[in-house]
Amino acid sequence: MTKNSARFLVNSRLASLLSQEYSSTEKALKELVDNAWDADADHVSVSLPAAVSNDPIVILDNGTGMTTEEVRSHYLSIASDRRERSGERTAGKKRLVKGRKGVGKFSGLMAAAVMTLETYARGICTSFTLRIQDLSTVEDIEHLPIELATNPCEASVQGTRITLSDLHRHLAFPDPQKFRQILLQEYGRETGLAVHVNDKPLGVDDVDGTFQDETLAVPNVGEVRLRFAISENKSVSRQPGIVIRVDGKVVGKPSFFGLDEREDFPQKLLKRLYGEIDADGLREHVTAGWDSLIENSELLTSMTEMVKPIVFAAFKKKHGQEIQLAHARLKRDIKERLAALPENRREFAEKAIKKILDRFYQEPAEKIEPYIYVLLEAIERSDYGVVVQHLAEAKRKDIAALADALDEFGLADMAHLVEQAKARQNFLDQLESISQDPKTLEAQMHKAIEKNLWIFGPEYSLFSSNKTLQRQVEEFLGKKFSGKRANKRPDLLLNENLKGEGLLLEFKRPSHPLNRDDYTQATDYRHDLAKLINKPINVLVVGGKRSPDFPTSNLEPDVAAVTFADVIATARRQLDWQLSEQP
Repeated sequence: MTKNSARFLVNSRLASLLSQEYSSTEKALKELVDNAWDADADHVSVSLPAAVSNDPIVILDNGTGMTTEEVRSHYLSIASDRRERSGERTAGKKRLVKGRKGVGKFSGLMAAAVMTLETYARGICTSFTLRIQDLSTVEDIEHLPIELATNPCEASVQGTRITLSDLHRHLAFPDPQKFRQILLQEYGRETGLAVHVNDKPLGVDDVDGTFQDETLAVPNVGEVRLRFAISENKSVSRQPGIVIRVDGKVVGKPSFFGLDEREDFPQKLLKRLYGEIDADGLREHVTAGWDSLIENSELLTSMTEMVKPIVFAAFKKKHGQEIQLAHARLKRDIKERLAALPENRREFAEKAIKKILDRFYQEPAEKIEPYIYVLLEAIERSDYGVVVQHLAEAKRKDIAALADALDEFGLADMAHLVEQAKARQNFLDQLESISQDPKTLEAQMHKAIEKNLWIFGPEYSLFSSNKTLQRQVEEFLGKKFSGKRANKRPDLLLNENLKGEGLLLEFKRPSHPLNRDDYTQATDYRHDLAKLINKPINVLVVGGKRSPDFPTSNLEPDVAAVTFADVIATARRQLDWQLSEQP
């Protein structure tokens, strides 16, 4: 036999493929800002060209830069994980490192055909240029010649400049506003890194939504500048809310100024609020660690009381039309019922309905309508109203009183069944997802199913966990599969029903077809375990599919084999029937 050496070849298309893993040019450029963060920069500027111009994209930071040797051994090393090389945090500012894959260096090639890097460190400027066209001339990227140019520079200069030129014309030019939205998520609240896009620092006015800038005169505090925005999107930042700055420094965490405590304000809207307050007059009320303001400060309370109605009014103005449309839509549906009510009750009903709409106007219509219809039923029918009153008077923790009230409706069991069925449908969706993954292991399916035996049918729902039985199984397996055989240990689950019968479940990975050996192995386990627990044991073997050699006749009693796909499909049909039978 002749043996020849071989090695993997890294095709030059790799750089282009890696650059295409980003869903937009803006997200690719954000990767280069992350690199500046990892380089301990405290300032990074990004210059984006005007549409259809020939100007390049330039990303400049004042981080630590790289020496020539660092460029050669680290930057040009593809897929080198910086965290494994230097730890989870940066050397200087102890920041958590963002770069994880070691391929972010290619992100710029998503936007441009030419990338030039200039990096300054220890009095030397090292630079090179990477062209997509050059990559196409070599089969293996390792054979691509990289010319590193070195020139002396001032010892005090450090940082990195990346220039992206010859922008791809088949892609839209990067949008500065969209780019700022992406950067706000990560760096909007960051005080250690100033980010400028086209010479403008990231700020509250960059939020894609409504922006408000007001100067307030707060007694004993002086002038306070309030700047905030309400985003069009669900979330503008990982830290929504309004921060307070004193002498230019952020003090404490973002606040919602009471909006998070209002019952008539949809909590999901809080994520859309982003702003800051300059209040230098509060400097005497900052804690020694500069991490918060004194909570019982009367000056802080005065300022809060002035800010709160302004922010709330801005939300009402922006979303007021949504409230009116929702109100009109639902009112049209219940117009006839309102017309049939006595005038005194009609006025009360309209006010109550408006209150419900104000509270839940961001919720789907199907969630709001039940509240309104229950309200109308309670107004129209005295017996219905009595039950509602019963519910209203019951204490939050008085479960018995609430259950009795629901029984008067005849809805308690139905509501429970419907909620349970919907939760089980969601569970089946997740179970089906992992069962279709060929990498899923027996233990993972075991963990997902062990407390959800209902999926196998009603007769299995009565089986529940028995710690004694499980301990006996562990002892049995520990003895039988010790030493070198430990890696062949099966995944077994032994439960018990109210009749004292045992259920032995053997799980096989979803990619494994059940065969004759699996059947024999499972029945052998039953024989061994029966000697220990002295009770009848049903056997259920579960796997991805049945192999042709799985036995179909002369089976031992109480032995069954099923596939995950069949089990999930049957469970779905049962749930669908259960839901269809509910009125």
